[in-house]
Amino acid sequence: MNRREFTRKSLMTAAMVSSFPVYSAINPDKSRNIKKGIMWGTIGVGDTIAEKFQAVKEAGFDGVEVMSHMDRDEVLAAAGRTGLEIPSVCNALHWEYPLSHPDPAIREKGVDALVHSLEDAAAYGADTVLMVPGRVSADVTYDECWDRSVPAIRKAVPVAGKLGVKIAIENVWNNFLLSPLEAARYIDQFNSPFVRFYFDCGNIRLYGWPEQWIRILGDRIAKIHIKEYSMELADTQGRGAGFRVDLLEGDVNWPEVMKALDDTGYDDWAITEQSGGNTPEGLADLVVRLTRILQS
Repeated sequence: MNRREFTRKSLMTAAMVSSFPVYSAINPDKSRNIKKGIMWGTIGVGDTIAEKFQAVKEAGFDGVEVMSHMDRDEVLAAAGRTGLEIPSVCNALHWEYPLSHPDPAIREKGVDALVHSLEDAAAYGADTVLMVPGRVSADVTYDECWDRSVPAIRKAVPVAGKLGVKIAIENVWNNFLLSPLEAARYIDQFNSPFVRFYFDCGNIRLYGWPEQWIRILGDRIAKIHIKEYSMELADTQGRGAGFRVDLLEGDVNWPEVMKALDDTGYDDWAITEQSGGNTPEGLADLVVRLTRILQS
């Protein structure tokens, strides 16, 4: 980056920082070792793996959460060229082959996809795989989702232990694990340090408060997704519209989230899964907002 470009980006960043809400002001007394990452699906700059990694690097992120079943050589080459870390891998096939499916053959494919994801993570030096365990629906009851997904995950736990990679169950809008107490119970039944929770702040805001979940889940949390949500947009335009708001401009109480993470001793990654990264400026804006959150 030449000096003119650096100055332009510095001025742009300063302008963005000055426009944020007062509650997100930096707290100079807070010293956190949490690194800044971005989820692969939110990178809208670049066509190839190499180009996307480069755009993320130039924006100021520390790492990328990639998808499973990508070209490993290309991912490793892009990480090597940019110096970006890969803290986690998102299982790309957990919706296609849910572990709650009535068909045992589909569930077995889901286990195979999870094992492949664990192997991808180990190849990249990542210590976590994001996993959606299943979905409750009119055709799959709540107890069936539980009873089918648990033994399926158990099949992959020995592989996770051998590779040193955690299977992290994410809270998504899948009508399952709808309270933090239940989520904690689900994790605890495995009695394994290699089955943890992947907590998404934005996903939970529709029916809960992230800081409450964080304190109850405690050290069960392997990774955290930083995502915003607006209850006003959800109430007026439909619940999916709640995500159409920038970081720091919705209803997640980020200072309370950070305090809860401090109280539970979390010092891992903060990985944003937030829209807005479709331009270099948008990616840079995400870094500034994420930094603001981590220093609140």
